[in-house]
Amino acid sequence: MDKLELLAKLIAFDTTSRNSNRALIDFIQDYLQGYGISSHLTISSCGHKANLLATLPALGGVTQGGLVLSGHTDVVPVDNQAWNYPPFTATIANGRVYGRGSCDMKGFIAVVLGLIPQVLTQKLARPLHLAFSYDEEVGCCGAVDLIDDIITRDLQPEYCLVGEPSSMDVITAHKGINNYRIQVFGKACHSSLTNQGCNAIEYAAEIIVKLRALANRLRLTGANDPDYDVPYSTLSTNLINGGIATNIIPEFCEVYFELRNLPEIDHQQILQPLTNFIEQDLLPRMRGEFADARIEISQTAQVPGLTDRYNHDLAAIVRQIVASYTVKKVAYATEGGMFQNARIPTVICGPGSITEAHRPDEFVTLAQLELCHEVLIKLIDEMLI
Repeated sequence: MDKLELLAKLIAFDTTSRNSNRALIDFIQDYLQGYGISSHLTISSCGHKANLLATLPALGGVTQGGLVLSGHTDVVPVDNQAWNYPPFTATIANGRVYGRGSCDMKGFIAVVLGLIPQVLTQKLARPLHLAFSYDEEVGCCGAVDLIDDIITRDLQPEYCLVGEPSSMDVITAHKGINNYRIQVFGKACHSSLTNQGCNAIEYAAEIIVKLRALANRLRLTGANDPDYDVPYSTLSTNLINGGIATNIIPEFCEVYFELRNLPEIDHQQILQPLTNFIEQDLLPRMRGEFADARIEISQTAQVPGLTDRYNHDLAAIVRQIVASYTVKKVAYATEGGMFQNARIPTVICGPGSITEAHRPDEFVTLAQLELCHEVLIKLIDEMLI
């Protein structure tokens, strides 16, 4: 199968993160087995999802070193989106392939799989590793076990290229993502007796105002890197839930917020003023109204940033290969920082534009898929042969 046939197969699997990705992983495993390539699966704790790791050995059966080509298999939901094309059927029109995941990032995976017959005709001096994960879209959950598997199997890859949509530009750095939930527990009472309650929503509102003040401080006086599209770390409150009726003082409120930090900046240091405010100011005032009031903070997701300190050699190689390129640092996050934390120099470069990801009528252009094919062939020739 060529890359377009493979992409159509991959899009047809509804691997929305809430669903299993096993059917897609089984398809890839069978496809690779058809070329004599064995693969190893790591299964999620729920048993319904899996990562796939496969190695095309170098001469003499060498599996250590070489290059990782990495991608995630899950996609975001299509719920309540107005699609003109069926989301789980590949539609080719206007020089584009439409379908959920066509851009983010089944297009890249299809190109990689389509290269296999050609790569197998080469005599590899270094191995090629394929690493496909689950649940990237909900916090890069699968990548943790995938990278552990790479370490456990002692593959020691020298480099990693993550094929997230970058319009085939070379992404050398991206921000980290840290998602938090704050739960405020007060005391309910009739709304005519406000002095007998402890209003969880109102105290949560103070937390939101504090977050906004911290966000403004980061924008105006925080660390700044002009190479990013948004050059400073950002904080935003993105979800709030609380209260049960208009005439009841709410006893509970929860707030979800996100911190996207420049990779060189400690996210815990950024949040220390918030922690101090809650512990030294907010909680004492709450407990003055209700002795058992409490506030609980938990981190719901963490994706480390990717820094350009350690990937200069790989970035230089990719830049030489990509005919027309721009080197970028971006605000969106990938699994790249996790590979880098495992001491594998990593860059991001893949087909499709990030502006088309997650949208209705998501697409990748045929030209981007062809460029990705050409770049990967040249990269393999340069680095592995």
